[in-house]
Amino acid sequence: MCLISLSWQPDAQYPLILVANRDEFYERPAKTVHFWEDNPEILGGRDIEAGGSWLALSRRGRIAAVTNYRELPIQPGTLSRGHLVSNFLSSDLSSKEYLSVIHSSAEQYSGFNLLVGDSSGLYYYSNRMGSIISLKPGYHALSNHLLNTPWPKLENVRQGLTQHVEERPKPEPEALIAMMHNGSKAPDDQLPETGVGQEREKFLSSCFIASEHYGTRNTSVLILDKQGSLSWTEQMYQPHGETGKKFQFSMKFPMQWTSSEKSVTQSKQP
Repeated sequence: MCLISLSWQPDAQYPLILVANRDEFYERPAKTVHFWEDNPEILGGRDIEAGGSWLALSRRGRIAAVTNYRELPIQPGTLSRGHLVSNFLSSDLSSKEYLSVIHSSAEQYSGFNLLVGDSSGLYYYSNRMGSIISLKPGYHALSNHLLNTPWPKLENVRQGLTQHVEERPKPEPEALIAMMHNGSKAPDDQLPETGVGQEREKFLSSCFIASEHYGTRNTSVLILDKQGSLSWTEQMYQPHGETGKKFQFSMKFPMQWTSSEKSVTQSKQP
């Protein structure tokens, strides 16, 4: 994924609402959201090239999402970041335990941001920060820098999701997909500086990206209610932002969310 916003309210009617855009080269082969043939417990998209995922969950009540950390020069890793998602879903470790293991081998991956959740709560880790963070209830956003970095597109989707949740008795997937289909670019004086140059920063500054070779390939909306019913709506896109197929799944998510006000911090590895 390249842009994620979520409402994390463990005691609300809808404990988790997550919206996400996946930006990628159109030529990179991938499977749309489905129950995996080699592990039918897992629901999510899949990268054919490396075998991992960007966003997926399991019938056992586990969820994970990863974004790249944008930086130049790129520091290549020996392991695929997509396996951070799939390995967590196949693991029996708690979220915090899993991230502790990842922390010990973080240098083997290119820069990443990882969100994982299970019955113990939602957690965040980046190998460009080196701390394991237990997410507090509220609204959060993540792109290609650290969690809740105030990039314009992050602020836009977080504010949009906040307004959507607080003004409606029930979240509406179609409206959330439309919210993520915002091609407005940030003003020059608000562009981040990640080393890719101003022209590229401008191109990447919109919530929804469209071009011939690279862009938003899908928007995912996940909604979990307190009875454990989870829906996944996914809208696909083709080059130049042309609308493609839509997929919808529903399932029981066998877990009771909890939250913790504490954060667990570990020193970044040298």
